[in-house]
Amino acid sequence: MAKGRLYPSEAKKLHDPKTGVLVWQITDHPSINHHLYFLTSSTTPNERHIVFASTRSGRTNFYLAGFPSGDIVQLTDGERIHGFSGTLDRSGTVLYFTAGGEVRSVDLRTLEERTLADFSPAHLGECSLNAEGRWLISAAKFPDRFAIVATRTDGSQQRTVYESPRTIIHPQFHPADPTLIEFAHDPAPRMHFIRLDGSGFRCLWEHGNDEFLVHETFLDASTDLIVVRWPYALQRFSPQTGRMETIARLNAWHICPTRNGRYVICDTAHPDVGIRVVSVRTGLHRPLCYPESSNRGSQWRKDRYALLEDWERASQEAAQERSEHLSWMEMEADTVYGPQWTHPHPSLSASERWVIFTSDRTGHPQVYAARIPDDFFAQLDERN
Repeated sequence: MAKGRLYPSEAKKLHDPKTGVLVWQITDHPSINHHLYFLTSSTTPNERHIVFASTRSGRTNFYLAGFPSGDIVQLTDGERIHGFSGTLDRSGTVLYFTAGGEVRSVDLRTLEERTLADFSPAHLGECSLNAEGRWLISAAKFPDRFAIVATRTDGSQQRTVYESPRTIIHPQFHPADPTLIEFAHDPAPRMHFIRLDGSGFRCLWEHGNDEFLVHETFLDASTDLIVVRWPYALQRFSPQTGRMETIARLNAWHICPTRNGRYVICDTAHPDVGIRVVSVRTGLHRPLCYPESSNRGSQWRKDRYALLEDWERASQEAAQERSEHLSWMEMEADTVYGPQWTHPHPSLSASERWVIFTSDRTGHPQVYAARIPDDFFAQLDERN
């Protein structure tokens, strides 16, 4: 099974039984299928196609499907591909991703693949593309340290931005400032800023492991962040003032803001009350659809970060795998925070008219797209 293999459309048109919202099931294959990391859009800018990862070839590869329905083409045929690492360039014609210690690209039109950088023997996490489209950053786990590494998108340069003995995960560029990076240390304190040139390092919020902050991201073109205080609240943090404010007392889980910063899309767990849309201004929220995914991971039933004893308690296998990988995002045997493909991870399409999510409710993880009704946001605001 090689790149370029064509699969017939697997799409099904559905409606959520509780909300009536239109939902397309994009994939229908007895393997692991999931969309890209929830801080990046899985659809091309013109929304004619969607990129997803699948193990249908016997190992993780990327695929391109017509959106919301259409044939599926295999984009890659490689080893050690990180299925949550992909991010599209601004034109939607190139997918950047990581595989082991390499940063790669594949052209969606020609399937030409390039190695842009090699940080071996590191394991790399997901890619984040800066506002100018010239630099990619990824978290890296070397045998003796963690790091944020940077790669020019033309393959002309690679370098290390920052190194630490502490775990580094989820570095992300600011949506407008091409040099500002937010990243997470694990465990606490979590949230930090640094510049692409390695300057400006600072811890944004001092806290202990009992303040379980997760899944932070930039709210809009300001430097404000939204962050989950699991499982109690969706919060807003201002790096300028140092103030942490509650947007909604809700068990928001994985969070994705609209570009204007007015709304946040989130999934929920324990209990699962659906994928919800939250008004940042009022804190009001309403369900869009109900993924009914299994939402696995023992730590999500607690209100603190996982420590070594949690991994050891889960199983010796998971503890060993955790020691070898960058984070739980790459782990197959993780029962502490995952497996990640059991989580919906809602993200917005390019037009912000669709919410893309993953659910294993059929017995295998599949990719879905829920259409946001035209009056949905307006109705939310009318509830003031």
